[in-house]
Amino acid sequence: MQIIQGGVCAAKGFKAGGVHCGIRKNRTKKDLALILSEVPCTAAAVYTQNLVKGAPLLVTKAHLTDGKAQAVICNSGNANTCNADGVEIAEKMSAAAASSLGISPEDMVVASTGVIGQPLPLDPIVEAIPSLAACLSEDGSADAGEAIMTTDTILKEIAVEFEIGGKLCRMGGIAKGSGMIHPNMATMLVFITTDTAISSAMLQKALSSDITETFNMLSIDGDTSTNDMVSVLANGMAGNMEITEDGEAFSIFMKALNTVTVHLCRLIAGDGEGATKLLECKTTGAMDMKTAKTVAKSVICSSLLKAAMFGADANWGRVLCAIGYSGADVDVTKVDVSFRSEKGEIAVCKDGSGVPFSEEKAKEILLEKEIEILVSLGDGPCSSTAWGCDLTYDYVKINGDYRT
Repeated sequence: MQIIQGGVCAAKGFKAGGVHCGIRKNRTKKDLALILSEVPCTAAAVYTQNLVKGAPLLVTKAHLTDGKAQAVICNSGNANTCNADGVEIAEKMSAAAASSLGISPEDMVVASTGVIGQPLPLDPIVEAIPSLAACLSEDGSADAGEAIMTTDTILKEIAVEFEIGGKLCRMGGIAKGSGMIHPNMATMLVFITTDTAISSAMLQKALSSDITETFNMLSIDGDTSTNDMVSVLANGMAGNMEITEDGEAFSIFMKALNTVTVHLCRLIAGDGEGATKLLECKTTGAMDMKTAKTVAKSVICSSLLKAAMFGADANWGRVLCAIGYSGADVDVTKVDVSFRSEKGEIAVCKDGSGVPFSEEKAKEILLEKEIEILVSLGDGPCSSTAWGCDLTYDYVKINGDYRT
């Protein structure tokens, strides 16, 4: 498994691009992205569990009932959610893109991200699609990645190379997400492409399994978006024997997928709105996976802990507090807590009680950009990891006037 360049265009047969079409007022920001495979793909997707769902998700879900797709269109600046004509607009976006690409509208994945409850103008999108389709490129991952960003401050992309049955395969992805991130499957969108040959059933199995360990263990602010979606397109151009069942080939594919999704999770968490630090909570010694996940997610979601990490304050009591109200069946008298970064590791709690430690050393550790919160439950063999970020003044500033 090797990380390579190329993002969502690293796999054979994929091109992408992004342009400014006029949805966003700032003309320097791209707001319309397109991804295309040369040939039809097997496809899989997972969606937000919020009962309020963006119209594009409803349309995409209908399009993927046959497990097939060939292209993705996505706009930023407007979520196309809670609009009376939302489904109609999403369908017309698909139709316009499909017409320019010479494919069926039912083979389009459509997505939107941005402000909820404002009508999405169709004309700028339709007018821009021909020029966008014309500029699709094997080097277009960054342009597409920029076009799906809202409050994101960095491009989020990755690609990997691996072998299945002697055939060289590639997988890559782009993501956006900075606020409203607390998926249960934030506004989070992830588009992954691969040239691996895999059936739609196994692709859906891989994705549905992976997100329980990755995107469902990610939280920025505790708000579950209406437009969260992760989709994967696989065009089979690597030439491997199609993966249709469990086995070595499927395990290799799962490892590649997990490498991509974990990397994107970390990028999203580290780029949380107003964030200055990536937080990673690693829970070990749990009696079962449910307990391990519950504890890790509860710690990473604690607003008090997130604020403490912003201030580089080793307030470990907030870790214990989050464990205590998580709902997990934990013996708190066995809990150990440590903080770790590039500056070292420091134990702050042993068997549920505080231990003497250097506040100066702890502060030095917590001033780093990436902080690990290590929780040992002392009850069993299971472990889990969750990702988040610190809570800063800028989070309130960003969301205080997000719409206006």
